[in-house]
Amino acid sequence: MDNLKDAGKNTHRITLEALGPALTVCKVADFSQVDLDVPLTFAATTDHEHSLVCPTAAVPANTTAREDGWRAMRVAGSMDFGLVGVLTGMSGALAKAGVANYAVSTYDTDYVLTKAADFPRALEALREAGYEVVHSPTATN
Repeated sequence: MDNLKDAGKNTHRITLEALGPALTVCKVADFSQVDLDVPLTFAATTDHEHSLVCPTAAVPANTTAREDGWRAMRVAGSMDFGLVGVLTGMSGALAKAGVANYAVSTYDTDYVLTKAADFPRALEALREAGYEVVHSPTATN
């Protein structure tokens, strides 16, 4: 991509909040054993799978595949649906730093996950791209 050097620039003055718990991305047989009231639990059903992101401590027994070792950050506050390029900017900054990411969106905001080993490097890359990074009280990095 020719404009990758500019893809990660924070043109919207976005603040990111680094979150603390270790997360797991997994597939489950069904959602019967998932506690959807556990914070940072994201569930999706497609025509092919039941997918789940949740704190590692809350992974259900009926998990059929899993990828442990993720950490998350979120865009602080609520985002307007008309705001464009937020995930593109973040992903561009992370790609430039060689950090793979996984995104999850909610009604209010976006979450970006990276492998825990890459999390400090991801936060630094985003700071360098102009994002303010703050830490939640439970964050460990």
